[in-house]
Amino acid sequence: MYRLIYVLLPMVLILVIMFVGMRIGRQRGYTLGPDTIVRCSEGHLFTTIWMPGGSFKAIRLGWSRYQHCPVGDHWTFVTPVRDDELTDAERLTAEQYRDGPIP
Repeated sequence: MYRLIYVLLPMVLILVIMFVGMRIGRQRGYTLGPDTIVRCSEGHLFTTIWMPGGSFKAIRLGWSRYQHCPVGDHWTFVTPVRDDELTDAERLTAEQYRDGPIP
């Protein structure tokens, strides 16, 4: 019984953190999840999977990540972009460049 609790409790906590993080991000105007538009430190826009509390292909540093930018083919810091900060042209540009399928 206790072994099951030690396995389930961390999994439940991770899911709660992810849910709360996504809810807060969406309330602040960000679209988080599988098609999140991010901007790298050089200004490139691309689409990636952004799940609060979890990342396998990037180093998480608070609200930023250090990951590969497919636009400039370099490693850089990226952050999500709020929906109201994007023009239609920027959305189209970001959708042309997609990061890999792993969060």
